[in-house]
Amino acid sequence: MHRFFVDKSPGDENIVKITGDDAKHLDKVLRLKTGDLIEAVTEGREYLAEIITMDGKTHEVRLLELMNSKRESPVRITLYQGLPKGSKMELIIQKAVELGVHRIVPVMNERSVVQLKTQKDQQKKQERWQKIAYEAAKQSKRLIIPEVLLPMEFNESMENLPEAFQLAAYEEERTTGLKNLPFINRIKEQQSTSPSIGLWVGPEGGFSEKEIAEIKEKNGHTVTLGPRILRTETAGLALIAMVQYECGDLGG
Repeated sequence: MHRFFVDKSPGDENIVKITGDDAKHLDKVLRLKTGDLIEAVTEGREYLAEIITMDGKTHEVRLLELMNSKRESPVRITLYQGLPKGSKMELIIQKAVELGVHRIVPVMNERSVVQLKTQKDQQKKQERWQKIAYEAAKQSKRLIIPEVLLPMEFNESMENLPEAFQLAAYEEERTTGLKNLPFINRIKEQQSTSPSIGLWVGPEGGFSEKEIAEIKEKNGHTVTLGPRILRTETAGLALIAMVQYECGDLGG
């Protein structure tokens, strides 16, 4: 069944509207019509819904039944991803959303080849990335659309970190794996309060020693992902999956 993120109408809480590109997609591509059923997600809840009116630009939908789906991870993961070259960031965002992250922060590290200096370039990239996150959230049946922030310098990303725990994948770390970290058990114990964790992945050139030192100053920890060196587009996804297995909803 096709899925749409929608906003509730001011007048009737049981009526929602589909507008913009989603309205065009529903009409021109999916060729749905009045009376057809869809999945509508609003305010983090999933409903069985029926299309009741269509005028080309705005479609009204009636919420029929709340579907008691548990699709969000009990751990709120933020991925701090060092900007990679080319289109790798698009793949990272798509798969990270599928794996259940809540937020993605693109970071321009000391060793990043890509440096988006102008506000226009940053906004253009962010808009593209947010759209990818939106489509991935629909495809993977998420109840939220993870936010992709504007790209920021590493020093800026270190300011006012909202997550309770910080964890960096670091190729120079030889001994400490995820299971060796005591705070992993603390995250498991706090699942009823939606514990949060920031996962840090460097760009192709990795983290500088200074950046690792700063992460540790923020009570962060470094972790090995195994004996093989992973590409940046692999490392973040592997780390997310490991954390989800240990603390989240992927079978740990």
